[in-house]
Amino acid sequence: MYKRILIPFDGSQCAEAALRHGVELAQLCGSEVQILTVYRHHAMIEASLSMVRPKSQPSNPDAALKEHAKEVAGHAKQIALDAGLPSVRAFTRTGHPSRTIVDFAKEHEADLIVIGARGLGSVENFLLGSVSHKVTGLSKMPVLVV
Repeated sequence: MYKRILIPFDGSQCAEAALRHGVELAQLCGSEVQILTVYRHHAMIEASLSMVRPKSQPSNPDAALKEHAKEVAGHAKQIALDAGLPSVRAFTRTGHPSRTIVDFAKEHEADLIVIGARGLGSVENFLLGSVSHKVTGLSKMPVLVV
């Protein structure tokens, strides 16, 4: 039914529920799973890091965000592998989360996006709508919101 399932993962409880659901679905369908963690550069983070920068921190805020995103994606991949999936690929991208997810799904020919209903977003999500809501509006492929 589905050859490739994309599961966006931000480390939130809803994202983990979506991951587990997507893994089960992939096992039933024999699908490949792709995990995507999207990080976004924020000028406020850069400003705060420039004021006090511990020696152990990366000198570039984007490098710190990218490193954290890799850890989050790696954690999700390990959950999927531990659940028994034979093939899982994890990716990180920078950009606006909803647009990046939809573009990635198109580029990697995903048949389905399985996404958590709520993530780690800020007040912006309450004002503009959640990432999952935006993904359902932008995507031409099926989106399962868990």
